[in-house]
Amino acid sequence: MTWNVGQTVERRKIFVSYHHRGDQAYYDDFSSTFHDRYEAITDNSIERRIDSSDFAYIMRCIRENHLKGSSCTVVLCGRETPKRRYVDWEIEASLQQQMGLVAVLLPTIETFPNGGTAKPARLQDNIDSGYAEWVWWDTLRGNPDLLSSLIEAANAKSKGLIVNNRLRMTRNG
Repeated sequence: MTWNVGQTVERRKIFVSYHHRGDQAYYDDFSSTFHDRYEAITDNSIERRIDSSDFAYIMRCIRENHLKGSSCTVVLCGRETPKRRYVDWEIEASLQQQMGLVAVLLPTIETFPNGGTAKPARLQDNIDSGYAEWVWWDTLRGNPDLLSSLIEAANAKSKGLIVNNRLRMTRNG
């Protein structure tokens, strides 16, 4: 990228969803690595910030206060991520807004003998449909420029590939 004096380069806004207690160190690394390229917006632990049991209100807060202005949601997938209801809700809201979706599979993700991995079900639906992009953490860390390609590919996908008909999680697993 060439910079001219006085030139302002707008950073694309991305929303990062992850399990705070389990994957905070990976988010911190992600944030410091990509800080200059993207404006990363996180949920800042919605569970602690939104004191309500009204699902419609919580979803409106997610859309208006957290996803607004973002073009893509990046889900950091670790061992506990598939069990987190707020991650599921953030993915659901992202898909409702037809945002791009990228999964980053962390080293802590549960893997199965057949080579599969345990990802949030709604995310897996969209990987299977071809809507969501995915990458292993070590691959992304070894080639940080890859994230830009993944985000652009995710945003370019046909919205007809979105699968968002799964029942939402009502509690953490």
